[in-house]
This record gives sequence, structure tokens and C-alpha cells, in this order.
Amino acid sequence: MSDDPAVSDELPEYAERVLAVAEQIPPGRVMTYGDVAEWLTEGGPRQVGRVMALYGGAVPWWRVVRADGHLLPGNELRALEQYHAEGTPLRTAPRTTEDHLPRLDMRRARWDGGEGPGNGHGGGS
Repeated sequence: MSDDPAVSDELPEYAERVLAVAEQIPPGRVMTYGDVAEWLTEGGPRQVGRVMALYGGAVPWWRVVRADGHLLPGNELRALEQYHAEGTPLRTAPRTTEDHLPRLDMRRARWDGGEGPGNGHGGGS
């Protein structure tokens, strides 16, 4: 606990909404930061990324990703472990890639919110 009034145990309402979307993404699927913002019809990719950076540890953070399919810097191995366990589609990295880490296969892994959890929402089905 902190005596600083700027620090609160209560999540901002927008953060709660972002985290709720992250929890609804089915295993093996992903949404981009922009997809989440569009689904919520509020904010943008940067705002969603900020929420995930600050509060995302308690939800499946590896399912909210960059649009280019690159793994989140600093968390690549933890994310890869989850992707392999969930069967998330990946693309192998070319040998010319410095870190040789795969990327997400966004064409196959991207979830639009249309099937599975979250059926009642929009999301571009």
C-alpha cells in the first residue's frame, strides 16, 4: 500500500475494459493493440499498450500483440512458451534475422472477436 494519493489499488475503468478483452481472447489466438482499441471503440494502440504494460500481468498478456507479429521485447521466451503450449500459429524466422525468433502468423492467429468468448461484441466479423 502507498500513502501517495496518485497510487491506487483500483484500476482505471479503461484499463479494466482492456484487460477484460484480453481475458476473452481464446487460447491460440491473438488481437493487436489496435484491434483491442477498435473493439472497445475507445483509445488507440498506444493506450492499450500502456494498459498492458502497467496492468497486464494478471491476464493472458501474450495474446495482445504488435500488429507486425514480432514478439514483445524482453518477454519473447515467456511468450513463446505460451504460444507453443496453446498452439498459436507462428512463422519461422529467416536465418538473416538477428535473434532467430519466430513471429506470430498474424493471418492465422488473429482473432476478430467473432467466435468463442465475446460473441456479443463487434470486432469486424
